[in-house]
Amino acid sequence: MQLSSLWRGNRPIKSRINCLLDSSFKYSGPRCEYPLSFRLQWPVKTLAMSAAPSPLTAPKPPIIDDKSPHCIPFILRQLSRHRSLPTNASKPFFIGLNGVQGAGKTTLVSALATTLRKKEGLETLVCSIDDLYLKHEDQVALAREHRDNPLVQHRGEPGTHDMALARELFSALREGRETRVPEYDKSVFNGQGDRVPSFQWKTVNGADQPKIQVIIFEGWCVGFRALSAGEVEEKQKRPSTTLHRHRLEDLLFVNGRLREYEVVNGVLDAFIHIDAEEMGYVYAWRQEQEAALRREKGVGMSVEEVERFVDGYYPAYELFTETLRDGLFGGLEGGKGRQLRLVVGRDRRVKEVIEV
Repeated sequence: MQLSSLWRGNRPIKSRINCLLDSSFKYSGPRCEYPLSFRLQWPVKTLAMSAAPSPLTAPKPPIIDDKSPHCIPFILRQLSRHRSLPTNASKPFFIGLNGVQGAGKTTLVSALATTLRKKEGLETLVCSIDDLYLKHEDQVALAREHRDNPLVQHRGEPGTHDMALARELFSALREGRETRVPEYDKSVFNGQGDRVPSFQWKTVNGADQPKIQVIIFEGWCVGFRALSAGEVEEKQKRPSTTLHRHRLEDLLFVNGRLREYEVVNGVLDAFIHIDAEEMGYVYAWRQEQEAALRREKGVGMSVEEVERFVDGYYPAYELFTETLRDGLFGGLEGGKGRQLRLVVGRDRRVKEVIEV
């Protein structure tokens, strides 16, 4: 049996999954340098290793916040440390937050912002890296210029954000100046998205507004750092879920663009990383979300569309997550303990709490 027909939709999905979980199945298709378990980590890891229901039939995931009880004390400790330095007395406090897609990041960010505002009396602003995507015309130009690189044919990977805009925004926030916060509309251009006109952006730090004291900057790739070319090549040669499908030059392009993101990393005072026991859970979590949308609203990506969607982001997870786990502030004076890593299981609940 050819994997291409097995996995691309020529068989019912349950049959495909059962076949994938059958240890007697032998792959005979082309272009496979690695065992089946490495090429198809989502079905093998998230369905075979988990006692949770199949993402295709599972109910809508409950909204559970078991993360903010760990994060709030951490944030307050780091904020106290930040304010104890004379040079920071009047400067806002920047928190970076990286969350694996589907792990509960949105719920957490909302809970953190509400708690900081209402219970701690801290004027808090939430910014998302999604709102820094390139304008539609610029994304189209980038895709056209690098038409052979599938990683930049759509928004998502490092290189598809406007880091000049990020620099302007973070500089203004750091200095307490009045500024407008960019917004992005993912629904326009048939889902390709575009930046909202600047006159519609929210204004902060205005003359009649309280000064922003805490900024939470969240996103799926916040905190990722570029690797050396040798490290990228070495990772591409390893057994992987997606890296082996991409040309080295395409991975190096994304890696090179990621160096521009230091404009963000350099201003962060503390960091929270919502990690997963198994990175492959991201496939099943997204399948659950889209299956719930299809059941409840009659719209949502198909199983195959979800796979392709997550495949577009997964190379960055495979390249850069390992370094982030080691800590964003490593080597900096006073850097130890400024990063909180929460490791969640298949049920999205916190299994381990680590300060880095």
